[in-house]
Amino acid sequence: MTRGEAAVTKAVSPKDLPSFENKRTDVSKRLFAIMAAIFLVGYSTTLYLFHGDVIDPVKIAFLAVASLFSLVCSLKLIPLVKPLCLKAGLFGKDINKGSDTPVPESLGIVTATVYLISVISFQWVFRSTLGIYNAALLSMSLMLFLGFADDVLDLRWLIKIFFSFLAAFPLLMAYAGATTIIIPRPLRFEWLGLSNSLELGLFYQFYMACMVVFCTNSINIFAGINGLETGQSVVIATSMLIHNFLQLQWGTHQEIDGHILSIFLLLPFLAANLGLLYYNWYPSEVFVGDTFTYFAGVTFAVAGVLGHFSKTLMILFVPQLINFIYSLPQLFHIVPCPRHRLPRLNRETRLLEPSYVPEVNVMNMTVLNLWLRIFGPKAERRLCVE
Repeated sequence: MTRGEAAVTKAVSPKDLPSFENKRTDVSKRLFAIMAAIFLVGYSTTLYLFHGDVIDPVKIAFLAVASLFSLVCSLKLIPLVKPLCLKAGLFGKDINKGSDTPVPESLGIVTATVYLISVISFQWVFRSTLGIYNAALLSMSLMLFLGFADDVLDLRWLIKIFFSFLAAFPLLMAYAGATTIIIPRPLRFEWLGLSNSLELGLFYQFYMACMVVFCTNSINIFAGINGLETGQSVVIATSMLIHNFLQLQWGTHQEIDGHILSIFLLLPFLAANLGLLYYNWYPSEVFVGDTFTYFAGVTFAVAGVLGHFSKTLMILFVPQLINFIYSLPQLFHIVPCPRHRLPRLNRETRLLEPSYVPEVNVMNMTVLNLWLRIFGPKAERRLCVE
């Protein structure tokens, strides 16, 4: 766990609990909910106007209702679950604020539960592909369990990687799509009479397994400041929804079915994630925990695999890929890897600066620290936006 929270395991007695006066006003919450609802309904309406001949309008309306349900439930339930997490000992300290006030941890469990309720209700929409749809939900549920177990038990990296592969197993076994890749034109060597495509078979299945594990863990290690986990998830989900919308115009029948399925998986996720982002944005009232980062990663991977654009998905994960490659020396312990690699708070300037490994005086190898090294100290909110 490499986020900006120091995990605390002992339970807190009710008299020690901090005040739960909302830092966000009711007016701001309503405005946020209205703006998010306008986007969700707007996307669904545009989907009907441009692709109503491909997707049943009743299904589009049901998608919009389920997404609004996810948004409202996230906004309403998170404040109710916060004190329960504190009483259960699921809280951390916001190191970047220099405060000892406990902040509720693992609130991603609320978002994930609300989301799963929404997508389970779509089973009547995908009766013809119910087998692979349920396999996808099983993989997502297993990854959710793994993330929550990591929040509670603080699992070792090797164990998390191993169980990430196991969680991807149901999806891979049910996958019945193409395992062929199109060779880029400069590499085709057509003068040799070679095919324009290459059948990978089991190697493609292995690639998808690695992609699921990468997406799941990459969001977890690209974190450490308020709103970064949920913020990057909003950006990726929105980009994938736009991609799916555009591909409905030109795809084949099988590709269109995959993109429709991907849309139904992503829009409720975006809605639930927006509710969590409201409380996780700077200054954060809750921490999302590995519960959310693992669940968000596997949701993107599942939507990419079933939407048949797993290779395109990796383009959207370029920042996470750069962060992963840059972090490899520490992840493999070539350079010492402390528990927390987040930027360091300068208590005098109240700005974040790069953090270093004390033993060897080497900067912690994350994109956040590298960004601060190049562009100088920044406030936490500005660093997240950049």
